Amino acid sequence: MKKFLVYLVKIILMTAVIAFILDGLYTTVYMQSKDRGKIETVVTSKAAKYDVIILGSSRANNHFVAQMFQDKGLKTFNYGMSAAHLFEASLMLKLMIERKWVIKNVIVEADLNLSIEHKSEAISAKFLPYIHNSVTIRNQFEDQEDFKEMNYLPFYRYIKYDSKIGFREMFFTGFHKKTNALDNLGYYPLEKHKNGNMKNNIVNLNPLPHNKYYEEIKKICKDNNINFIAVMTPMCENVVGMDYFNKVKKAYPEIHNYENVVIEDKYFSSCGHMNDAGAKIFTARILKDFFNK
Repeated sequence: MKKFLVYLVKIILMTAVIAFILDGLYTTVYMQSKDRGKIETVVTSKAAKYDVIILGSSRANNHFVAQMFQDKGLKTFNYGMSAAHLFEASLMLKLMIERKWVIKNVIVEADLNLSIEHKSEAISAKFLPYIHNSVTIRNQFEDQEDFKEMNYLPFYRYIKYDSKIGFREMFFTGFHKKTNALDNLGYYPLEKHKNGNMKNNIVNLNPLPHNKYYEEIKKICKDNNINFIAVMTPMCENVVGMDYFNKVKKAYPEIHNYENVVIEDKYFSSCGHMNDAGAKIFTARILKDFFNK
């Protein structure tokens, strides 16, 4: 029995040592990444200056043509991310400020995501390799129910989110294999699809009266003298429950409603996402209304 216990202790200690070594290895690789995705680009960045930073979900990523801002003399990057919530948008802005970025304008896509206050599992996982290297990231996650495991158990986060930050992603990151995330200044153009879903029902969707992470973004902008521009972006013609946007306007009067600026189906890839042609019409309107361009 004694030999068995000694053997068991050795196995546990060996497992712990291996976990620490793997954790350090994976984290070191991620800390060298600069050109694979938007999150690591910000995390590993140095001080930068931008005229316009765009934040939000895919409805930011697919709707704001960053090059059109650039063509008007505005240094711009679209940091919208598909599947992201305001939890991640807030964290991205905090990291930019932590890294001494100077930003003149922040455009936030704030519409459907105002109904959600929890993190996006798929996107938030990509911040976790840096949880021990950034106080900002650690603070953002500390009120999450799995924070202790993520922060204190070596290699646990890489196992739990293997599909996002596990071996395959670490391997590609280590060899600097690029993705298209940083192409087109962060804007991802969509095509018109014949089989695109042109119907949507948002009747049961309601904006939270006080979305924590939206309010954080607004406060960060105020504290850092950044012009804060919050907008609702277009949806297609066949949406049931469009009163949602009126609810948003009532709860957050400062948010500019652009949901009906582009409505024809020919300008959409799916009901909630404009194609490249629609995005260009929408971006032109934003440039005219907020930048006199």
